[in-house]
Amino acid sequence: MFFAGPSTLLKSRLQSLQDNLASENPILIDAVDSFKELDIVAYRLGLLTPDQSFATTISWWPLITVLGTFSAGKSSFINSYLDVDLQLTGNQAVDDKFTVVCYSQEDKVRVLPGLALDADPRLPFYQISEEIEKVSAGEGSRIDTYLQLKTCKSDALKGKILIDSPGFDADEQRNATLKITDHIIDLADLVLVFFDARHPEPGAMKDTLQHLVEGTIRRNDAGKFLFILNQMDCTAKEDNAEQVVAAWQRAVVQTGLSTGRFYCVYNEKVAPEIEDEHLRERYKNKLDIDMGEIEHRMQEVSVERVYRIIGALENTANQIEQVAVPQIKDAMDSWYRSVLITDGILYGLLTSLLVAISIYAGYWVDWSFQPSWLESFKSSSVTQGIVLSIFVVVFGSIHFWARRFIAKRVVKKLPKENGPGNIAAAFLKNTHPLRSVFAIKPAGWGRRGRKAIERVRNEADNFVKALNDNFADPLGRKEAERIALEEENHKKEQAQIAAQAVS
Repeated sequence: MFFAGPSTLLKSRLQSLQDNLASENPILIDAVDSFKELDIVAYRLGLLTPDQSFATTISWWPLITVLGTFSAGKSSFINSYLDVDLQLTGNQAVDDKFTVVCYSQEDKVRVLPGLALDADPRLPFYQISEEIEKVSAGEGSRIDTYLQLKTCKSDALKGKILIDSPGFDADEQRNATLKITDHIIDLADLVLVFFDARHPEPGAMKDTLQHLVEGTIRRNDAGKFLFILNQMDCTAKEDNAEQVVAAWQRAVVQTGLSTGRFYCVYNEKVAPEIEDEHLRERYKNKLDIDMGEIEHRMQEVSVERVYRIIGALENTANQIEQVAVPQIKDAMDSWYRSVLITDGILYGLLTSLLVAISIYAGYWVDWSFQPSWLESFKSSSVTQGIVLSIFVVVFGSIHFWARRFIAKRVVKKLPKENGPGNIAAAFLKNTHPLRSVFAIKPAGWGRRGRKAIERVRNEADNFVKALNDNFADPLGRKEAERIALEEENHKKEQAQIAAQAVS
């Protein structure tokens, strides 16, 4: 069947992505090529359209997401971390948009519309308008209502992207907002979940706990979530920090989360001074320790990001072979059996109807079919051809109607969000009128596809090995090489000194 490769626009976007990655990490350039290889397999299977790529479904820049309740201090934390008054702060909801914050050489802070994110494959939220449209019809065209891009010149922002989110305890939760939240959680290398120490009781955190904490339990990347109780300075007057923290942790644990790192912080710049010196020192020490750990994790996202991308590459390869292809095959088997059964029933009914009509017309004599026109029919090849053509058209129409009808029913049963690409579209490719109902393998799947998947898996393993070589040296080879190099340089220096002394 016809194979459509990537569109010209998509090729240009992926090339632009590789050009931007060239100066940062060569491994990521090669990873884009590996994603392209998976794209070809997906195009052949029908999982992707020519304007889609697996490479555009992930964020290629280190991504830190800040989530939590209104007035939990998310924006204040970001302003303090960047040392820039970028986000509005206050006790009430001050912004109902997801704000993506990126570094810029300009001293001026710029605010760009959501379209800047929706149309750029290098940034999170690429083509998110299409996903919003799926869950909220008509909202996809209003992307600027949900997203904005801010740029600022802060050294803390170099090499990473921050996302500030609207609070979860809004009066009216929209499907589109939750869709975006799930999207950025999946993309993020680090997720900071903020709670308000002034309201640590479960009722005030209900929406956040339900959507974030309960979802975290089922994730295999739960380690990227940091749970932060902010504005702890409010507990200093009563000196009841331990009770507040305990109430907060109980609320989280009651959702089923038994592991994870909890932090307690406050913003020194805006917090009132704690009068008791010993109490102030105790709070300050705790703040320094927790903020130090949080900032360290934020600095490490560049390393985590590379591993995340390579993990996504290998996971996509596995998903195609172990999830998509079996699902397509199962759908084909179900469709095949149903088509044959339906054909048998309809053909049987049609045959019974024709027999009944012929009996009623008196064409049967002593169990022998003897209509008056039979002899003339036998002697006329033209008549035979016309009758045969009519039978072929009638029975063929029944068959192809059954194929289409049953295919639509099977598609409705296919999972919507499970597996790489569009499983339904890939299945429908196998029900094309020119494709035999007896075909065993999914269209576009064979030895070439399996080899490509295996090749990408090997490439992913090699990428990980290359990354590990940069950060780990179990056998001490790098240290030995460094010592040997230092000794060699020392010998050269001694030889030069001796040569100068002789001269």
